[in-house]
Amino acid sequence: STEGPLWTIYRTVSSTGPKSRGSITGQKSKMVKKSGGALLLSVKLDPLSSKPLSTQLCLALRDLILTGGLRAGDRLPATRTIALDLKVSRTTVIEAFARLQAEGLIDSHTGAGSYVSKDLAGHRPRSVATGPNPAAATRPPRLSRSMTQGAPLILDRLTHAARAFTTAMPAFDAFPMGLWSRHVAKHWRARRDIIMGYGDTQGYMPLRRAIAAHLRANRAIDCEPEEVFITNGAQHAFQLIASILLDPGDRIWFENPGAIGARNCFAAAGGKLVPVPVDGEGLMVEAGLARAPDFRLAFVTPSHQQPLGSTMSLRRRLALLSAAEAADAWVVEDDYDGEFCYAGLPPPTLKSTDTADRVIYVGTFSKTLFPALRLGYVLVPKGLVTVFDKLIRSFVTGVPSNPQAVVADFMDEGHFAAHIRRMRKLYAERHDALLEAARAKLDGLLTVVATNTGLHTVGHLPAGFSEKDIVAGALARQVTVVPFQRYSIEPIGQTGLVLGFSGVGTADLRKGVDILAETITRAAP
Repeated sequence: STEGPLWTIYRTVSSTGPKSRGSITGQKSKMVKKSGGALLLSVKLDPLSSKPLSTQLCLALRDLILTGGLRAGDRLPATRTIALDLKVSRTTVIEAFARLQAEGLIDSHTGAGSYVSKDLAGHRPRSVATGPNPAAATRPPRLSRSMTQGAPLILDRLTHAARAFTTAMPAFDAFPMGLWSRHVAKHWRARRDIIMGYGDTQGYMPLRRAIAAHLRANRAIDCEPEEVFITNGAQHAFQLIASILLDPGDRIWFENPGAIGARNCFAAAGGKLVPVPVDGEGLMVEAGLARAPDFRLAFVTPSHQQPLGSTMSLRRRLALLSAAEAADAWVVEDDYDGEFCYAGLPPPTLKSTDTADRVIYVGTFSKTLFPALRLGYVLVPKGLVTVFDKLIRSFVTGVPSNPQAVVADFMDEGHFAAHIRRMRKLYAERHDALLEAARAKLDGLLTVVATNTGLHTVGHLPAGFSEKDIVAGALARQVTVVPFQRYSIEPIGQTGLVLGFSGVGTADLRKGVDILAETITRAAP
């Protein structure tokens, strides 16, 4: 019967029993299940993006947590809820949560939900202020004293596109790619420790031997392989030199105008650049002595001055070496394109006349072969070999061995010398085509100077013309020219343009001259 006292008792127990059992677990159930959670209406996912949806969700939630959109201890919605709201699979949400939990940004427990980590309560990073209000902008980052002092002298590197008149560009169209490919294929079958290992930090010994032999035979430099260190291009060599020899504030004689890459390295190292003028004989040593007789380092490009193109005379070379010996200073010689001479023998290197062992010689394969190799070398005086070896073995991982092995074979088998001979002839033809077109189209607008060496020459502008306007006008029509001003630490009293001729064919050079003539005419004062 459903009536009577026994049923009443049963009904009472049935209605109150579970409730009382619930009261036993009431506090726990409050912890296990808490409805709701933060609304994530600001999260937007792009199904067309290349980033997986789980990555997008993880980044969005991380941003909300780190910028304060979600506070420490806030409960996140259930993965099913987020999946429904954002119209994604629950697996996507679980993956995002797993990454956030691995990063320590959220705490997740089965049956208890997911919460923003309480560890963020007092340690949340400040968000970067944005917007037009200058008062809300953050202070600039604190840099090293060397970088702070050198920053005004550091310039962006130029964009190197194969077009008229880009500087420092070898002829990609004339490179023996088939021959190179066969050498590369052969060395990819070498031992795996050579292909995949760290290799010798000083450099692959067969390449160091090949470079030393080349310098002895072609650049008249008496040297041994142990004095050669392989680097990731010339810039890496300058950085090594600066780290070993320079203290912040040390004075450096620097050609004015001069090479931008080396200038950036020495300025970033805290060196005090002393601009020394150049003329037809190269660096004016007397001016350097008048400005900084206590110099620590001198940087020169004696074979083909960058950018004006002069060759340093013997008189100036001897004066520079004498000044360096008297000041207990070092001279860095950058022989960046001295291999390419179009009349007679290549100009001598400064290193070949250095009897006091003061010259640190830097070379690169970026011009003689191609820039993507990222291969250069530094030939150091005997007194610096031990310290260079110590530094490189301690802090530098070295250059990959495989490309070094390819270049070593290329040199040992005579292909490198043959390539240089072919390029000398080709670059001479392109140089002559540029001069011929300039005489026909640029007469009275730009005086283009003939050169016997290197991959570029210069053109002098008449008084009153604006380098800046001409550079911008030419660039708008896909022609690259570089003004003297860019290479100058202080004004040099002349205006002009640097014109590379090696990277493109004669037809492109003639077309570039036509465009340059029109640009200069429009910019006439």
